[in-house]
Amino acid sequence: MYARTSAKKQQEYIAKLQVEVDELQKRLGPNESAEEIVSRHIKLLHRYNEAKDATQVQIRFSFLRAAAN
Repeated sequence: MYARTSAKKQQEYIAKLQVEVDELQKRLGPNESAEEIVSRHIKLLHRYNEAKDATQVQIRFSFLRAAAN
């Protein structure tokens, strides 16, 4: 069961959240979008993981080659 919240309290909460959003947007900068930052970060993580995986394959291959000799 959910507790009922008055319309006034809901509006106060929304206003509080909007102030927080505005403060965070100021910290990001006026032309920055949180969604774009997250998207860019995910792309960079994918590139990092691909490079890491390729390096691990090369290391395993060199160990196999060294063991075969």
